[in-house]
Amino acid sequence: MKKGFYLVMAAQALSSLADNALLIAAIALIADLQGPDWMAPMMKWWFALAYVVLAAFVGAFADSYPKGRVMFATNAVKVVGCMLMFSYQLTGLGVPGQLVLVFAAYTLVGIGAAAYSPAKYGIVTEMLPPEQLVKGNSWIEGLTVLSIILGTVLGGVLVNPSVSAHLLSMSWMPGIVQTRAEAAILLIGVVYCLAALCNLLIPQTGISYPKQQTNPFKLVVEFAGYVRILWTDKLGQISLAVTTLFWGAGATLQFIVIEWGAQHLGYRLDQASILMGVAALGTVFGSICAGRVPLRKALSVLPLGVLMGLAVLLMPLVNRTWEVYGLLLLVGALSGFFVVPMNALLQHRGHVLLSAGHSIAVQNFNEQLNILLMLAVYSLMLWLNLRIGVIIVIFGLLVASLMLLFMRWSRLNHKRDPELHKQIGQHGHGQALR
Repeated sequence: MKKGFYLVMAAQALSSLADNALLIAAIALIADLQGPDWMAPMMKWWFALAYVVLAAFVGAFADSYPKGRVMFATNAVKVVGCMLMFSYQLTGLGVPGQLVLVFAAYTLVGIGAAAYSPAKYGIVTEMLPPEQLVKGNSWIEGLTVLSIILGTVLGGVLVNPSVSAHLLSMSWMPGIVQTRAEAAILLIGVVYCLAALCNLLIPQTGISYPKQQTNPFKLVVEFAGYVRILWTDKLGQISLAVTTLFWGAGATLQFIVIEWGAQHLGYRLDQASILMGVAALGTVFGSICAGRVPLRKALSVLPLGVLMGLAVLLMPLVNRTWEVYGLLLLVGALSGFFVVPMNALLQHRGHVLLSAGHSIAVQNFNEQLNILLMLAVYSLMLWLNLRIGVIIVIFGLLVASLMLLFMRWSRLNHKRDPELHKQIGQHGHGQALR
C-alpha cells in the first residue's frame, strides 16, 4: 500500500469517529431538551438527505480538485456544523428553536459528509490497482467501522453523567461550557481538527479528469445518466442494490439497537451506545476477513446477507449479556464480510464505467436515498407505537427476503451472459463516457 493510502485511512477514521460521537451527543442533547423519541432517527434522516440532494454536484466537485484538498475543505464544513450545535444555548432561542438549531447543525455536518465521501472513496481507486481494491476496501471499511465503535463509545462516555460532571469541573474547560452536551461537542470538534491535519498531508495522486461541468441543470442531467449507466450494468446493478440495502439497514439498525436496549434490556443511552459498538466490532472482524476474498469472487458472499437478516430475528429472544453481545457480534461480522467485497466490486465497475468521483456520488445517492426511506418507515413505526420486538421482526425479514431476491437476480444475469465474470478486474476508467 502507498504511504498516502494510510493518511487517507487516518483522515477517514478520525472524521468518521467524530461523526458518530456527534450523533450520540446530539441524541443526548435532544433528550436533555425533552424532544420526542422520533426526533433522533429524523435527525439522521436530515443528515442522509444532504447526500441525496447534493449527489449530482459532489462528484464533479471531487473530480475537479486534488482529493486530499477536497477532503480538507469538506471536513471544515463539518467543523462549522459542530460549532453551530455547540452554540445552541448561546443564541438565546427557546427550546423549540434550540431543537431546530440542533437539526440544522447536524444537517450541515451531513452536507460536509456528502461532499467528503466521493473524495475519500474516489482516491482509493486512484491509488490502488483493481487487484488491491478488495484489500484496500477491507482496510477502509474496517477502520471506518472501528471508528464507528470508538465514536459511538466516545459519544456515550462523554454524555455519561459521571464523566460529564468530571469534565465540567476541570479547570481547562472553557467557562462557556455549562452542559454535558456542550463539553462533548467541544471535544468532538478537536477530533475533526485532527482529521483536517491528516487531510492536508495526503499527497496528490497525479490523476486528472476532463474539465467538469458547472451548469447545475446539466450536472443534474448528466448525473441521471450516470445513475442509469450503473443500474443497467449487469455487475454494477447487483453490487449497487446490495450496498444500497446494507447502508439503509445499517443506519436503521443503529436506532433499533438503541431502542431495543432501552425497551428490552432497560439500558440508558450511554449503555445502549456500547451495544452499537459491539455490533460494529463484529463488522470490523468481518471486514478484515473479507480482505482475503478476491475481487472476482465478490458475488460469492451474497448468501451471508440472508444470514444476517435471519440473525437479527433472534434479538427479541436474548436477554443475558453474553447472548446479547454474541448475537450483535455475529450480526456485525456477517454484515462486514458480505459488504466489503460488494463495495469493492461496485467501486471497480464505477471506476471502469465512469470516474472515481461520479461513481461514488451515484453510490451515495442510492444508499442515502434508501437510508431516508428506511429511517422514515422506522420513525413511522415508532409514531404508531409498535413494540420494538415487532419492528425487529419486520426489519430482519425484509433484509433476508431482499437478499434472496438479489441472489436470484444475479444468477439470472450470469445465465443470460456466461462471460459476465470476465468483466471483473478490467483496467481503465470512463469507458461508458467515451
